[in-house]
Amino acid sequence: MTSSATLPETLAAPSAGNRLWAPKRLLVTPSALAWPYGVAVAERVAKLGAEVVQLRSDRLIGLPDTYRDAKTTMALVTASPSRRRLQPIPPSADWRFDLAEGCPAHCQYCYLAGSLAGPPIVRVYANLPEILAELAPALGQGGVTSVSAARAAEGTTYECSCYTDPLALEHLTGALATCIRHFGAWDAAVQLRFTTKFDAVEPLLALPHRGKTRVRFSLNAVAAERLEGGAPRMDRRLRALRSMAQAGYKVGLTIAPILRLPDWRTAYDELIADIAIMLGDLPNLDLTAELITHRFTPKSKGVLEDWYPGSKLEMDEALRTRKLTKFGSTKWVFPKEQMAQLRGALEASLAQRLPAARVLYWT
Repeated sequence: MTSSATLPETLAAPSAGNRLWAPKRLLVTPSALAWPYGVAVAERVAKLGAEVVQLRSDRLIGLPDTYRDAKTTMALVTASPSRRRLQPIPPSADWRFDLAEGCPAHCQYCYLAGSLAGPPIVRVYANLPEILAELAPALGQGGVTSVSAARAAEGTTYECSCYTDPLALEHLTGALATCIRHFGAWDAAVQLRFTTKFDAVEPLLALPHRGKTRVRFSLNAVAAERLEGGAPRMDRRLRALRSMAQAGYKVGLTIAPILRLPDWRTAYDELIADIAIMLGDLPNLDLTAELITHRFTPKSKGVLEDWYPGSKLEMDEALRTRKLTKFGSTKWVFPKEQMAQLRGALEASLAQRLPAARVLYWT
């Protein structure tokens, strides 16, 4: 197993048409430049035309005040010991580790709105070798796949996309390629997992993954595309899904957030039908599905209404049911009867059109 973390040669220019984020401003902390990987990322971002600001201390200062400026700012920092400490992440995986925080997309339902503090800049961690070194001690000790008879074949699972979309940053960081190689060289029952809305998968296709990475594409009904600014459209994501499956990767569907769209039954059945057409002729397909309904918290609602004041996303507490999170805070979900209708329809559509897909969970 290797823990090297330099920008790999696979960072070739993606094919024409891929929508790649280019930050306008890069804030660099001194500790980030102590790592060769951090130096390589800073040099690559600078070559793309970003204004580079080298800070005098590791404290981030001069952060943008507006949403627009924040979403074009990247900070190169180091993950502290507390941030490198693995965290359980049920029901997705045994453990969560972070390559970055923040996302360049403009999704009007953004789950990060209630999770990350401060302006929505992208923070990339330069001490990737230290982050990867935290993984091995947790082998076999998780509480999801490590103890599940139904998912035991996945081994110990590690999720790296909880607080970011790593593929959206891959052309700048190369972190995904490094992780894929790391897991591919790991002689143990392990699996790297990440979810993405992006489609620039070409540099990943020929990597020696050895079947130890599962990439899940975040997909939704076409009518939901208006809520996902800055992300490739569904047809591009579906083609990227097919490419990764053809390259031998384990793949998955993250249908999220499931919304009560007009004629939602037809809308989601058409999505699943499109997926079936895209994957139907592939042999030995290893496909999972994760079904996640829309929910919001008082905090996330306030942040999202500030970020997207003209959004048509429904966040009306009168139409929802109040539930408590595991931390005792409030979240608003669809009422029980509507949940049952949504779940029944989507699972029936998957069973009919994609019988090979294993539904991992509904939430």
